[in-house]
Amino acid sequence: MSLKPYLVLAAAALALSACAKKTTPPGDAGVCYHVVPQQDGSMKYNKLVQAASLEVCAANLEAMRIKFLKLGGNQQKIYGAYQANFLFLETTGVFTSTSLEGPRYVALVRTGDGRLAIPSAMPQ
Repeated sequence: MSLKPYLVLAAAALALSACAKKTTPPGDAGVCYHVVPQQDGSMKYNKLVQAASLEVCAANLEAMRIKFLKLGGNQQKIYGAYQANFLFLETTGVFTSTSLEGPRYVALVRTGDGRLAIPSAMPQ
Protein backbone atom coordinates (compact mmCIF):
# COMPACT_ATOMS: atom_id res chain seq x y z
CA MET A 1 0.00 0.00 0.00
CA SER A 2 1.31 3.43 -0.96
CA LEU A 3 1.83 6.24 1.56
CA LYS A 4 1.42 8.93 -1.09
CA PRO A 5 -2.39 9.42 -0.63
CA TYR A 6 -1.93 9.76 3.13
CA LEU A 7 0.85 12.30 2.72
CA VAL A 8 -1.27 14.35 0.33
CA LEU A 9 -4.22 14.22 2.75
CA ALA A 10 -2.02 15.27 5.69
CA ALA A 11 -0.53 18.16 3.69
CA ALA A 12 -4.02 19.35 2.68
CA ALA A 13 -5.25 19.21 6.28
CA LEU A 14 -2.21 21.17 7.46
CA ALA A 15 -2.72 23.80 4.76
CA LEU A 16 -6.39 24.24 5.68
CA SER A 17 -5.65 24.55 9.39
CA ALA A 18 -3.17 27.35 8.67
CA CYS A 19 -5.98 29.30 6.99
CA ALA A 20 -8.27 29.21 10.04
CA LYS A 21 -9.41 32.68 11.10
CA LYS A 22 -7.86 33.79 14.38
CA THR A 23 -9.30 36.28 16.84
CA THR A 24 -6.81 39.12 17.31
CA PRO A 25 -7.06 42.00 19.81
CA PRO A 26 -6.85 45.71 18.96
CA GLY A 27 -3.35 47.12 18.63
CA ASP A 28 -3.91 50.57 20.13
CA ALA A 29 -0.70 51.81 21.75
CA GLY A 30 -0.88 52.10 25.54
CA VAL A 31 -4.55 51.13 25.90
CA CYS A 32 -5.51 48.34 28.31
CA TYR A 33 -8.82 46.57 27.60
CA HIS A 34 -11.02 44.23 29.61
CA VAL A 35 -12.25 41.64 27.10
CA VAL A 36 -15.68 40.02 27.50
CA PRO A 37 -16.75 37.06 25.34
CA GLN A 38 -20.26 37.56 23.92
CA GLN A 39 -23.04 35.01 23.33
CA ASP A 40 -22.49 35.12 19.54
CA GLY A 41 -18.79 34.24 19.89
CA SER A 42 -17.50 37.78 19.31
CA MET A 43 -15.46 39.79 21.81
CA LYS A 44 -16.39 43.08 23.47
CA TYR A 45 -13.41 45.33 24.29
CA ASN A 46 -13.99 47.68 27.25
CA LYS A 47 -11.28 50.33 27.66
CA LEU A 48 -9.90 50.04 31.19
CA VAL A 49 -6.91 52.41 31.49
CA GLN A 50 -3.94 53.91 29.68
CA ALA A 51 -1.01 51.68 30.64
CA ALA A 52 2.72 52.12 30.12
CA SER A 53 3.44 48.37 29.89
CA LEU A 54 1.87 44.95 29.70
CA GLU A 55 2.65 44.41 33.40
CA VAL A 56 0.79 47.60 34.38
CA CYS A 57 -2.19 46.51 32.29
CA ALA A 58 -2.16 43.08 33.96
CA ALA A 59 -2.00 44.69 37.41
CA ASN A 60 -5.02 46.88 36.61
CA LEU A 61 -6.97 43.87 35.33
CA GLU A 62 -6.05 41.97 38.51
CA ALA A 63 -7.21 44.89 40.69
CA MET A 64 -10.51 44.98 38.77
CA ARG A 65 -10.93 41.20 39.20
CA ILE A 66 -10.34 41.45 42.96
CA LYS A 67 -12.81 44.35 43.31
CA PHE A 68 -15.49 42.37 41.47
CA LEU A 69 -14.84 39.34 43.71
CA LYS A 70 -15.21 41.52 46.82
CA LEU A 71 -18.55 42.77 45.47
CA GLY A 72 -19.80 39.19 45.21
CA GLY A 73 -18.68 38.23 41.72
CA ASN A 74 -17.44 34.75 40.94
CA GLN A 75 -15.33 35.25 37.81
CA GLN A 76 -11.88 33.82 38.63
CA LYS A 77 -10.49 33.95 35.08
CA ILE A 78 -10.68 37.09 32.96
CA TYR A 79 -9.38 38.24 29.58
CA GLY A 80 -7.65 41.47 28.75
CA ALA A 81 -5.87 42.99 25.76
CA TYR A 82 -2.85 45.25 25.45
CA GLN A 83 -1.10 46.39 22.25
CA ALA A 84 -2.20 43.49 20.01
CA ASN A 85 -1.76 40.87 22.76
CA PHE A 86 -4.42 39.02 24.69
CA LEU A 87 -3.87 38.69 28.44
CA PHE A 88 -5.32 35.70 30.28
CA LEU A 89 -5.55 36.15 34.06
CA GLU A 90 -5.77 32.71 35.64
CA THR A 91 -5.22 31.17 39.05
CA THR A 92 -1.58 30.35 38.24
CA GLY A 93 -0.66 33.73 36.75
CA VAL A 94 -0.97 35.88 33.64
CA PHE A 95 -0.46 34.43 30.18
CA THR A 96 -0.21 36.27 26.87
CA SER A 97 -0.90 35.40 23.24
CA THR A 98 -1.24 37.24 19.94
CA SER A 99 -4.54 35.45 19.24
CA LEU A 100 -7.32 33.93 21.29
CA GLU A 101 -6.70 30.50 19.77
CA GLY A 102 -2.90 30.62 19.70
CA PRO A 103 -0.30 29.36 22.15
CA ARG A 104 -0.10 31.14 25.51
CA TYR A 105 3.14 32.24 27.11
CA VAL A 106 3.81 33.07 30.77
CA ALA A 107 3.98 36.82 31.44
CA LEU A 108 3.57 36.90 35.24
CA VAL A 109 3.33 34.19 37.91
CA ARG A 110 1.60 34.18 41.28
CA THR A 111 3.65 34.25 44.46
CA GLY A 112 2.75 32.13 47.49
CA ASP A 113 0.48 34.88 48.81
CA GLY A 114 -1.31 35.44 45.47
CA ARG A 115 0.52 38.52 44.21
CA LEU A 116 1.80 38.73 40.64
CA ALA A 117 5.55 38.70 39.93
CA ILE A 118 7.90 38.48 36.96
CA PRO A 119 8.81 34.80 36.43
CA SER A 120 12.56 35.43 36.78
CA ALA A 121 11.97 36.92 40.26
CA MET A 122 10.64 33.61 41.59
CA PRO A 123 13.01 30.96 43.00
CA GLN A 124 13.34 27.78 40.95
